[in-house]
Parts: sequence; C-alpha cells; structure tokens
Amino acid sequence: MSVATVTARISELQQHLALLAPPAVRGASSLSAAQFSAALSAAGLGAPAEVGARPTVGGSTAEQAVVSAAREHLGVPYVWGGTDPATGLDCSGLVQHVYASLGYDLPRASYQQAEAGRPVSGGLAAARPGDILAFGSPVNHVGIYVGDGRMIEAPRPGLAVRETEVVQTPVAIRRVLPEGGVAPAAAAPYQQLFDAAGARYGVDPALLTAVARRESAFDPRAVSPAGAQGLMQLMPATARGLGVADPFDPAQAVDGAARLLRDLQQQFGRVDLALAAYNAGPGAVRRYDGIPPYAETQAYVRAIMAELGRS
Repeated sequence: MSVATVTARISELQQHLALLAPPAVRGASSLSAAQFSAALSAAGLGAPAEVGARPTVGGSTAEQAVVSAAREHLGVPYVWGGTDPATGLDCSGLVQHVYASLGYDLPRASYQQAEAGRPVSGGLAAARPGDILAFGSPVNHVGIYVGDGRMIEAPRPGLAVRETEVVQTPVAIRRVLPEGGVAPAAAAPYQQLFDAAGARYGVDPALLTAVARRESAFDPRAVSPAGAQGLMQLMPATARGLGVADPFDPAQAVDGAARLLRDLQQQFGRVDLALAAYNAGPGAVRRYDGIPPYAETQAYVRAIMAELGRS
C-alpha cells in the first residue's frame, strides 16, 4: 500500500472519528439539528436517510443495473476497511464491490475512485445514475448516484449502507460506464465453464455468467450470511440435491447451477421467474404466482435481466 493510499485512508478515518466525538471534544457544548446536519455535510456524508428507496430516475439499462446492485447492499453495516458485504463495507468498498459485481475493476481507495472512468462536468445536474460522487479535500468519501439528487453510500461507523439526499457539492463526479452503457467486452472469469455447461444443458451461457457475477462476483470461495456457498452460491441442501459434492469447486458449481436453472426455466416457463426461484426458492414463486415482493429478489431479477438485455 502506497504512502498516498495510507494518508488518504487516515484522513477518511479522522473525518469519521470527528463526527463520533462528543460535542465538548469538538469545542461546543451542544449541537442543534441544523449544526449536526452541517457537520454531516462538511464530512461529505449526506443527510439522514429516508425510509425506503425511491425508484431510479431515468437511466439506461446499464445505469439501472448499477443502482440495483448498490441497493442490494442497503442495510449492510459500515466497517472501515470493509470489502465484503457479509461482514461490512466502507464507502469505497461498497463502490468497488458494486462495480465488480457488474464486471468493472475499480481501485480500492476513495481518492483513486475519484479519478476512475471519465470526469463529468456541469455538477450534479449533469450526473447520471451509477456515476461516482466524490467528497472532501483530499477526497475521503464516495457514493453512487441514484438520480433525483440522491445517492447510495456507506456513511460512517455506527450507520449502515443507505440511500440519502446529496447535501454537499461533490468535488468530483466520475462516469465508469462506457458511452451507451455497454458492458465490458472482456471475457468473464470461468467463461469456458459457463459455455460448456450452457451447451450441455441448453442454458444460455450469458445467464450463467450473469448469475455468477451477481451471486459471488466470481469468487469461488464466497459464503453468504445465509450459508450459500461457492461461485454459484448454492445452499448445502440444494447442492446435495443436485449431486454437487463440493460447491466450492467451480466446475461442479457451474454444472449444478446450469441444471438447476434449466429445471427452473422448464418449471416456470420464463427466465425472470427462474431467476426469482433461484434467489428466493421455487416455493416463494409459486406462493406469489410470480416474482416475490422481496426487495432483494426483485433487485436481483432486475439486475440480471438488465445485464441480459431483457428488461
């Protein structure tokens, strides 16, 4: 880790600790609501979140996919240095993880992300959903723009990932998505496994790729808080039912997931319903006679269908 990276991360931590300090430590006997809001703004951490997330305002399919991926992590606790949603995320960890799940490789630190992609001029009025907003000088905070003056951020210790109003002017706005919102052209990891399993079971390899990207960000050792395992995030009971002896083995995981998705598509007759069943279980799809009204499942289906160009 370079000296610049360490310095930027120390600056970010100092900003967050300052907010957590008692008022007397900061030289004031009390803070009014307005003063507290101003302190949040000065730290680039946004206003308190409202209950629920508003719909994405406009945006291309790819832009909506970024926002949907970010919304999947609402409620994940802030952990300084965190890069794993299972244990916690910090601001740049959230941004990096969201973009990685869609096939984009971003640097780790917030000040580096403030230089990723292309600059956007014209201020917040010119921002598009999915753009990276950077705050502080030096940069110590980043978030993902949603549209309508709102962003998703991992704010500071004691709070969770949230969707909130943008109350401070960003020092930089960066656009990572290519013009037209086209997905990266580079082949996904394990593409040969996806192609082979797709041909073997009559499943679109792009569907297998999108599911792996969404489920594990192509990490064959991933374990979810619910206990799903491996590249394709198979639950142990599901893996056993599919005859997958080792869900952490990518070849076995992809083979089992391809068979499962084939069966779900045959059972429900539609790709979106098969994805909902993969995420929430076939019973939930039958119970609601469609995609269940679970925020996670609905975001999951939207994001993968968007990646497939079928939204």
